Amino acid sequence: MEVNGYRQLFGYLRSSKYLLYPAEERNCEKAGSDGESIGNCPFSQRLFMILWLKGVIFNVTTVDLKRKPADLQDLAPGTNPPFMTFNGEVLVDVNKIEEFLEERLVPPRYPKLAAKHPESNTAGIDVFAKFSAYIKNPLKEANEGLEKALLKSLKRLDEYLQMPLPEEIDANSVEDPGASTRSFLDGPDLTLADCNLLPKLHIIKVSFLSFTFHLSFFVFSMLFREEFMNTCPAEREIEFAYLDVAKKIK
Repeated sequence: MEVNGYRQLFGYLRSSKYLLYPAEERNCEKAGSDGESIGNCPFSQRLFMILWLKGVIFNVTTVDLKRKPADLQDLAPGTNPPFMTFNGEVLVDVNKIEEFLEERLVPPRYPKLAAKHPESNTAGIDVFAKFSAYIKNPLKEANEGLEKALLKSLKRLDEYLQMPLPEEIDANSVEDPGASTRSFLDGPDLTLADCNLLPKLHIIKVSFLSFTFHLSFFVFSMLFREEFMNTCPAEREIEFAYLDVAKKIK
C-alpha cells in the first residue's frame, strides 16, 4: 500500500492567556509543509481539541523550527512539540498536559471531559503504535505480520464501538440490545478518550485504509464536530508527513 506526502516541518503554538490565570501559557505545535500552517501532529491536535471543548480561547502561531526562535530553545531545549508552560513550569508530556488542563479547568465554568467508562480510555490504545510499526517497516518478511497486527487492533476497537454501553441496555428487557448507536467512544459526547484517539484514526484513514462500518461511523461523526475540524491539519499535510515516514518494502 502506497503512502504519498512530503517532509514535515516543526513549529510551535503560543496560546492566549487562560481566563482563569494571570500567567502566560504556551502550547507547542508543528508547522505545516509551508512552514506556517498547522502541521501533522495528533498529539498537538489532541490538546487543541481539549482546549476547544473546554471553551478556552486561544490563538495559534506556528513557527518553522529550522529557524527556531531563541526563546523557544530556552524554554524547552531539545524537546519536540507539543509542550506547555505555565507559571514558569514546562510540561513536555502530552498526558501530563491533559491532566493539567482537566484538573485546572473545572466545572462550573469549564466542562469535565473525562470518560465515564474506564474501557473507553483504553479502546484503540495500541492502534497508532501498530500503524507506525507497519508503515515504517522496510522488511518484506515482516510486512504481513505487522499488517495483521494492525488490522487485529482495529477490529478490537470496532468491536468495542459495537458493544452497547450499560446505559444503552434496558435491564428489564429480554431482547438482545443490538449494536451500540453512540457516536463516540464513551457515548454521544466527545471526551478526553476521543481527543486522544480521533486524530490518530484520521491519520490512518488518510494515509492507509478505509474502515469497517462502525469505525467509519465513528470517524465520520468527527467530521461534523467543530472541535475536530477546526483543529485538524489539511489532509495534504498528513500525506506530506508520511512520505518520509513510510518505508519502501525491500
